[in-house]
Amino acid sequence: MFYSIFKKEISSFFSSLTGYLVIGVFILAINLMLWVIPGTYNIIDSGYAQLNGLFELAPWLFLFLCPAVTMRAIAGEKLDHTWDLLISKPTSITKIVLAKYFASLLLVVLALLPTLISLISVYHIAEPVGNVDLGAFWGSFLGLILLAAVYLAIGVFASALSNNQVFAFILALSMSFFLYYGLDLIALFFHSGAKMSSIQNLGMHAHYTSISRGVIDSVDVLYFLTVGILCLYLTVKKLNIK
Repeated sequence: MFYSIFKKEISSFFSSLTGYLVIGVFILAINLMLWVIPGTYNIIDSGYAQLNGLFELAPWLFLFLCPAVTMRAIAGEKLDHTWDLLISKPTSITKIVLAKYFASLLLVVLALLPTLISLISVYHIAEPVGNVDLGAFWGSFLGLILLAAVYLAIGVFASALSNNQVFAFILALSMSFFLYYGLDLIALFFHSGAKMSSIQNLGMHAHYTSISRGVIDSVDVLYFLTVGILCLYLTVKKLNIK
């Protein structure tokens, strides 16, 4: 049953133009900023064979991509009056939530894969060829996947809180922004360095930045796993309430 729901989520996402449009806009925006539009993120303008711009841009674009992927997860089922039918089948709420979550995660990973073309391009235009910090790239790439995993867990939770997909999208975007950067803004109101650091470490930005340096710290990985699992747990608890 898990696989059936997982497969249904993937196929339903790509059964309409919206699915292709969401991923297409993400890929187009990334590549325009990296290769075409002049500015801070443009690889050619920077004069260095590096993809820092990708890892600075992607978290902000994920704020829109991930809620767009997950907004139908539960809210769409309730809106279409198929949720009661789904939970009447011989499977648990936990399996339903996990199937929808992992299907969403696969979709976002698929959206990220074309960015590897930029890595290959940078690898070959570097002087000398191959003069690229691959350790930093793969560390940052892992950080993006962990960040997306939390954004999506938040998105599924937001979708469970409402029957309205637009509201689920806005709620997921707001919650994700608060956890990614909102706590950094709150930290600015404190003059104590220790307090600022403590508040910043509650947010995702500090842990994502740490992983992006190419050093995989177990504390950072544990943070993302904990927040993601907590959101999924809250989703299951919410849906189990009659």
